[in-house]
Amino acid sequence: MRAVEPGSEDAPTGASNQYGLQRDQELALIVALGRGLLPSQFLSHRSAALLWGAPMPWTKTPRLHAAAVRPATRPRIGGVTGHSIGAERCEVRWHEGIPVADPAATWAMLAELPLVRLVAVGDFFARRYRQGWGRPNPGRPPLAPLEDLQRAVSLGRWRGQRNLERALPLIREDSWSPMESAVRIELVTAGLPEPSLNVDLFGDDGSFLGCVDMAFAKYRIAVEYQSAMHSGSYAADIEKIERLRAAGWIVIQVTSALAARPRELVRRVAAELRSRGWTGSMHQA
Repeated sequence: MRAVEPGSEDAPTGASNQYGLQRDQELALIVALGRGLLPSQFLSHRSAALLWGAPMPWTKTPRLHAAAVRPATRPRIGGVTGHSIGAERCEVRWHEGIPVADPAATWAMLAELPLVRLVAVGDFFARRYRQGWGRPNPGRPPLAPLEDLQRAVSLGRWRGQRNLERALPLIREDSWSPMESAVRIELVTAGLPEPSLNVDLFGDDGSFLGCVDMAFAKYRIAVEYQSAMHSGSYAADIEKIERLRAAGWIVIQVTSALAARPRELVRRVAAELRSRGWTGSMHQA
């Protein structure tokens, strides 16, 4: 299990520093915008998501959004996309001293994102901070429990409503990075079994083997996403994988190169599952 910097895995190859600078600049603009809004106005859409810390896609230029609750007119600010929304669809919260759309409404406002990204953002908002080996912030409540996301979708008539309805059943409470979400979605939508997420694994003697991104416990198969962000923990990751393999686990390591070839990713995981007795069928060749 690894909590990664929001959106860092989306940066173009070799451009993580550039992405970090761009994100920091966009956040500075968002904070400045939020502190200058009129009493009837608040941050919305991408700007709200970034202020909440959600893993939004990398962009070359900032995209600022603000909204007002009807009957107030939408904000008209240079360089800012203005929106208006009914009071029943959005609760205005204060976060870091700035008025912002509540997390569930923020997620619904992002309905036009690609499905995988929309699920990843939903995973972030619904994340439960459970007790476990090395887990951060145990007991901290999710920003938007699944029931809040469900309630937002049930309001209907969001721009991109069908995408929200497709994404909602795919959201999970234990995913810790956008790429973990993306890998999981590729596997389950291809018809493979649902893996457990960010699972602490122990040996037969009770010794801690490690926390893995995804586990098919019945088949003793683990899937680990390895990004460039993990280079600092390379030695520890290798040791963990060796412990798991010595204990009889198959460990499939997924790099960005493999994740970019989803058919091959699915093929590899399916082959290992079948080697351990899985007899299910896939939706994808």
